Amino acid sequence: MVKILEMVGLVLVAIMSLGFVGVFEPYGIKNGTSELFWGCAGGTLLIIIYRKMKRKRDEKEE
Repeated sequence: MVKILEMVGLVLVAIMSLGFVGVFEPYGIKNGTSELFWGCAGGTLLIIIYRKMKRKRDEKEE
């Protein structure tokens, strides 16, 4: 599960950075801080928070 979350997070970060520099502009998505950027940033933040909570819970059980 952790490896899958890492891969999804890496993909979200890659899409976020490509969207920020304007690679998707020919497809009608504006560059900069668009909805694509904030959606990927939010998804990445949720993955980080989930992993931190899971790590804290695992440490508490030990």
